Amino acid sequence: YKRQGFTFVGYFTPIRELAGAVTAFSLGPWETFWILFYGFVTYGNAGFMREQVCKYMCPYARFQSAMFDADTMIVTYDEQRGEPRGSRSRKTDEASLGLGSCVDCSLCVQVCPTGIDIREGLQYECIGCGACADVCDSVMDKMGYAKGLIRYSTQNGITHGWSRNQMLKRILRPRVLIYNGILLLLGLSLLTSLWLRDSFRVDVIRDRAIMSRLVEGGQVENVYRLQIMNASEQPQAYRLHATGLAGLQLMTDAGDVEGAIRVEGAASRWVSLRLRIPDGSIAPGSHPVMFEINNLHTGELVQERSVFLMSR
Repeated sequence: YKRQGFTFVGYFTPIRELAGAVTAFSLGPWETFWILFYGFVTYGNAGFMREQVCKYMCPYARFQSAMFDADTMIVTYDEQRGEPRGSRSRKTDEASLGLGSCVDCSLCVQVCPTGIDIREGLQYECIGCGACADVCDSVMDKMGYAKGLIRYSTQNGITHGWSRNQMLKRILRPRVLIYNGILLLLGLSLLTSLWLRDSFRVDVIRDRAIMSRLVEGGQVENVYRLQIMNASEQPQAYRLHATGLAGLQLMTDAGDVEGAIRVEGAASRWVSLRLRIPDGSIAPGSHPVMFEINNLHTGELVQERSVFLMSR
């Protein structure tokens, strides 16, 4: 369960860094907390509550009532063949006792992970695992009866005694076509968004501690923090530029004018920026500026708006 917690935290902290921190016993307090928390929750769901999660928390059962119909392939019990149920000797002829094929061994209930009796019909707790069908077939083999008392079938197939080919002919019905069309549209939308997504993102945050200040050379300076998030797997270099005001100068934390910033693959980097403009060149107040970040490898350009404050 701790392994599951480690995997979940790996979505937020690069997994290689996280593995190194674990082996070196140098995890941060929040990483330690979330690994233990997710491990505890996973144990609670899979080790303690178990079938209760399937019954009351899993959304699959809630979808059944909206998506299922009489021609949906489900785990079913052949009531016409199995009833009336009752125990009997392996050598006893079921017809002479007036019994069906079900020997009422209750193994189908015992192996069910959610504890339902499939002989009572389809229930929302059923997860379609087929364990009851497998164990029932083993009992039918021991009794010398035909398999399939519990099997994957449809409600119409059981009621009308249809063969598998007859049930398969009902696959291309309006409900199935509509659902598959929706899934296809969602899949294409996902692939399109992945194909067209930006290779990097940028956030610009003004330094709240410094509104504006007068620096050497008679210039007014505003301070910003810019985060560049590289979504590609390869290291990238970015060049920064700011527009919107005449005579605007951009200074990075290294002091290089419009310097190139290197960001490792699948990583992010915070950069301190300073914008300067001659004092008195613009009116006091707030003025819009535009930060332009250019990927030097791909030529991709991202623009982020902000404001430049001129003190009175």
